[in-house]
Formats: sequence, structure tokens, C-alpha cells
Amino acid sequence: MLEPGWRSRLVSEFEKPYMQQLRMFLRQEKDHRKVIYPKSSEVFQSFTLTPYDQVKVVILGQDPYHGPGQAHGLCFSVRSGIPLPPSLINIFKELRDDIGIPLPKNGCLESWAKQGVLLLNSVLTVERGRAASHQGKGWEQFTDKVIGVLNEEKNGLVFVLWGGYAERKGQFIDGKRHLVLKAVHPSPLSAHRGFLGCRHFSKINTYLKQMDKSPIDWQL
Repeated sequence: MLEPGWRSRLVSEFEKPYMQQLRMFLRQEKDHRKVIYPKSSEVFQSFTLTPYDQVKVVILGQDPYHGPGQAHGLCFSVRSGIPLPPSLINIFKELRDDIGIPLPKNGCLESWAKQGVLLLNSVLTVERGRAASHQGKGWEQFTDKVIGVLNEEKNGLVFVLWGGYAERKGQFIDGKRHLVLKAVHPSPLSAHRGFLGCRHFSKINTYLKQMDKSPIDWQL
């Protein structure tokens, strides 16, 4: 299910014991009639929309939204027509204040992904109505591998770490070879303590231009 660039670097992970245990866990959950988000065909959507060779920016989330119709494999993103979650509203407010983009009514971030923004959750599945229910089941090891490959094989990426969880997840990233941007989480509980006003979107594009890479068009 992974595009060739990702598959060549990650295929060995699928044979490791932790991944086999994760598959067994997910199978058992479904056997018990539990609803898992996102649907199976979209679990690796971030890798499909952002091929390995095209990655320029990595935005790291925690786990998928757990409400009906929300999660579709990209962190912070929701399907078109779904009400905007509070964290995404704050992301859009920062976009407006930073670079003047009017608040979008649509929360689908696929256009960012297709421009090289890897919208990666640390955990790729969740049970309906139970936030963080699939943490500690193996996904973290897989996404650590993803971040490690990008950190070691590429130069001049932007890693965006919002919140303590993301900062801990990305603590091994080489800040001499990549731009690492940190702020509190965009959740309404913390956004006023440094996310709003962080100006990360303009900083990303400034850095990409310095690296002779095309900037991201953040307009949805």
C-alpha cells in the first residue's frame, strides 16, 4: 500500500514482531465489532499523497480524530464537509494572521500533502470515540522509523513539532541539517501560550526558498 520510495525504505518494518502484533491487535478489535478510524484504505494515506522523494515539510500529529467521518489519514485534516475541529480552527487562524490567508471553511489538507507536506500522525489508527486508544500498540515504532529515515537520508527538511508529545517524538532530529520548528499544541487549551503568533507558515516558506525549493501554497 506504500508508494515505491516509501516501500523500499519501510518494507522490512512489516516483517518485524511489533508490526505482526499490531496487525493481530487490529484484527481482534475488528472481530469484536469495534469501529476503527480511518478506514483501512486510508491508514497510509499520508504516504500515498506525499511520496518519499517529494517530502519537504513534516507536520507531526499525535493520533487520528476519533469522531465519525473525520479521520482520513492526514494529521489535523478532516474530510470536506466535516465541521472544523478546534485545533484546526486555530491552525487556520495562525495562517490568517501569519500570511493573510482568509479562514477556510474546508478542513481537508490534501492540497498541502500533494505539495510535499507529510501530515504524519504518530499513531495511525484509533477506536471510534476513544482518543489515544491505539497508543502503545506499535504504531509509534513504525513512525519513529519514518522520521529516522527522513532525518538521516535527507537534508533541508522542515520538521514542525506542535506540543510536548511531538517535541519528544522528534527530539533526535538533527537541527543542523534540518529546520526544526517547535510550539505548543494548537488545541484551545494551549494555543494562546505560543502557538498563535508562532509564524511557522511563513518561516517554512522562507526556509524552503533558502534551500532552493518551491514554497508551499497554503491556500485551500
